Amino acid sequence: MAQDLSTLTDLASPQTSTRPATGPSGDARWTRAQWLLLVTLCVVLALDGLDVSMVGVALPSIGRELGLGTGALQWIVSGYVLGYGSLLLLGGRMADLLGRRRIFLIALTVFAAASLLGGLVSDPTLLIATRFIKGLAAAFTAPTGFSIITTNFAEGRERNRAISIYTTFGASGFSLGLVVGGLMTALSWRWTFLFSVPIAVAAVLLGLRFIPRDHSAGDGGHDVWGAVTLSAGMLGLVFTLVSAPDAGWGSAQTIGGFAASAAVLAAFGWIETRVKHPLIRFGILREGWVARANLAAVALFGSYLSFQFIVTLYLQSVLGWAPLAMALALLPAGLMVAGSAPFASRLIDRFGATRLVVAGLLSLSLGYILFLRIGTQPAYALDILPSVLLLGVGFALGFPSINVQATAGIHDAEQGLAAGLIQTSTQVGAALVLAVTTALVGSGGHDGHASAAAMLDVFRPGLGLSTAVAVAGLLIAVAPRWWRVRRAGGAST
Repeated sequence: MAQDLSTLTDLASPQTSTRPATGPSGDARWTRAQWLLLVTLCVVLALDGLDVSMVGVALPSIGRELGLGTGALQWIVSGYVLGYGSLLLLGGRMADLLGRRRIFLIALTVFAAASLLGGLVSDPTLLIATRFIKGLAAAFTAPTGFSIITTNFAEGRERNRAISIYTTFGASGFSLGLVVGGLMTALSWRWTFLFSVPIAVAAVLLGLRFIPRDHSAGDGGHDVWGAVTLSAGMLGLVFTLVSAPDAGWGSAQTIGGFAASAAVLAAFGWIETRVKHPLIRFGILREGWVARANLAAVALFGSYLSFQFIVTLYLQSVLGWAPLAMALALLPAGLMVAGSAPFASRLIDRFGATRLVVAGLLSLSLGYILFLRIGTQPAYALDILPSVLLLGVGFALGFPSINVQATAGIHDAEQGLAAGLIQTSTQVGAALVLAVTTALVGSGGHDGHASAAAMLDVFRPGLGLSTAVAVAGLLIAVAPRWWRVRRAGGAST
């Protein structure tokens, strides 16, 4: 273990590790270096989550000003999460190979620049492009920040504590971004883009000061073709899903799009089995709880992002709620997630991450099921708040636990890969679920003059999909435990 450090100069020293000092009892005491490092990384992850939900609140305003329909608005969200998800594996691997500090700070600078540009442009294509670029930048900051934590905090209680705080900040940023987005949209939807700029710049300065220098691995590879085929395949798949309602599910464009996307993704799989340094070492999925943790991440974030997309449009466009009113209605979930930060690691230590993953997905599923009974004149306390509270519990329990499970037992040399893999599943899964949701909504053939009841009928399949995705994730999480219990029962008889 590294020695305790006493001055800010020492804390930022290029050759200094931030691992905690350990006493005879084995309990580690965090140094000031670790706290400042963790704060810096948490701010950036919260900014990533904030950006997704904050812009989501502004979608109706953006649509009215720029004349965009539901399908185009979906790309403002999906452009970010798809750019985020498509290069996360490359981002994590490059951090391992080229140095985590360097990759983190360069990507964060690009994020700040894209945020500024997005708040200034008026062309929809350029707006979506800036979102995609921001997602690409986040694809490098997120896994890099995660691997900085896992290589500076010893595995076990201390790492669980750090990861719990870190991931809770991400979930809190996503949840509290609704309120910030409501406030910014009241000024102008452009402020939902510009808001991130000073925070990102401040984070760059903090990173320069407090992220310890590290060294590149000196060998390995970047698997550029793997990154290209993964990105192209996912982009093609999402584009085909979104455009299918207009082009026709049986059209040559749709069938050809699915076939081309499948071929490109198959090429990605082929490349990964033959390249010397793959983005994904598929064998990692057989280690520990990695595969199930990644599927649970798809279920948790994919279902909620689609749910928020539909609820945002419905409450504002159909029921006429103001952006801030809608954001405040969903605020209790964000407060629950943010308030859980000091207790998340204790809950994981006491009950185990596996049980908390199951409990989180169960709570999430119940929240969606309750919301399915929503009508055209909902009473907040009876029809909306119960679901909001259940969703808050689900995120607070599930999000940090899934991330702990996804990296437990993984060697330091592959922590970047494991971190990138879980966040890829989170973001790409969300983009795919949102694309299917948009396709279901688009298939309803509604227009802006439809009645509230007709619009609700159009949105119900999307709400049903969010519910189904969450329930599927819950079943995947409990299946191994159920199977072990069944086998044990059979053996005893």
